[in-house]
Amino acid sequence: MSHDPHDRAPSPTRRRLIQGLAALPLGSVAGTAFAQTPPTAKVNTTKLAVTDKEVVVGQLHSSTGTMAISETGSIQAEQLAIDQINAAGGVLGRTIRVIKEDGASDWPTFAEKARKLLVNDRAAAVFGCWTSASRKAVLPIFEKENGLLYYPTFYEGLEQSKNVIYTGQEATQQILYGLDWGAKEKGAKSFFLVGSDYIWPRTSMKIARKHIENFQKGKVVGEEYYPLGHTNFNSLINKIKVARPDCIFAAVVGGSNVAFYKQLKAAGITGAKQFLLTLSLTEDEMLGVGGENFAGFYSSMKYFQTLDNPNNRKFVEAFRAKYGPKSVIGDVTQAGYLGPWLWKAAVERAGSFDVDKVVAASPGIELATAPEGYVKVHANHHLWSKSRIAQGQPDGTFKVVAESPQLIEPNPFPKGYQ
Repeated sequence: MSHDPHDRAPSPTRRRLIQGLAALPLGSVAGTAFAQTPPTAKVNTTKLAVTDKEVVVGQLHSSTGTMAISETGSIQAEQLAIDQINAAGGVLGRTIRVIKEDGASDWPTFAEKARKLLVNDRAAAVFGCWTSASRKAVLPIFEKENGLLYYPTFYEGLEQSKNVIYTGQEATQQILYGLDWGAKEKGAKSFFLVGSDYIWPRTSMKIARKHIENFQKGKVVGEEYYPLGHTNFNSLINKIKVARPDCIFAAVVGGSNVAFYKQLKAAGITGAKQFLLTLSLTEDEMLGVGGENFAGFYSSMKYFQTLDNPNNRKFVEAFRAKYGPKSVIGDVTQAGYLGPWLWKAAVERAGSFDVDKVVAASPGIELATAPEGYVKVHANHHLWSKSRIAQGQPDGTFKVVAESPQLIEPNPFPKGYQ
């Protein structure tokens, strides 16, 4: 995704667009006004980087390495939200200043940069991580230093931390919903599980296997994992052809997706012949994969760029005004966009930047302006969200074919899946 070369000098039209979007009401916290700037001594009692005029936050994503294909959108969306918030007066009257760090698709680097942001930079909040491996690497640091992380990626669940707000889906909202849809709508009874080789795909497939075998009474006919960045899937494809599953259930991440879907097509495994449901391919990865290689396959997410609602139309318009008319927006990009808004809402409800106070104010925060439609922060720090299934189109877009009728309550520790 290329940056808009005119980004540094927004046109009056774009400035009005950004300000207009920023001024949208924030659900239950609509009306938190910028009329006065409370004194710093009152809103910052824990030595965070807050002055009378600005507050420092961190961004910690992979802008280089194999995960950059997936994380670039989150970096952009978080910055867009921050720009909009600043255009509308900031947070408690203070402008947000961002310190960006590159985790470089390397988990020890994520840990090192997290420590820098919390200990050296005293960031009031950090928006970041993508893989569960990177989140697990930074979590002990956030808990030890009492930092606050907004984590945007759908993930395996089985975690809850005072120091993390999870703005993506957990397993019951994505994996179980997707498998149930596949069984009901596609008659899938046999599944071949494939993922990248780290904690999120392995734990997700463990949950999927239990659901398939114990709850759906189906059968797992294969299960394979490959290192991040892996590009040769020919032996896997041969195993799939032998097993002949009703469904290929995939959690391949990052750049490996490009090789995976191109090689599937080259081997004659296409959406016209084979039901494939992925947990990990969004519009961001589709840029590299190509719509012609994914057409007819399905993705289980809570957000797709083609969602037709007023919030999303404004979001897509603002995103493309900032990053170029050909920009695409995936699920994690949208979830990244929610982070700064949810943080702002919680800070203003708390009347403080102090992490403990922001955390205490977060449950019940509603975002009526979320591009996905509407979200609400649960007491377990995950979001009430809808679940959706969409089919890949030859032009690289997604067509939503199923949506949960109600918001699904987040349940990071579902019984029977531990």
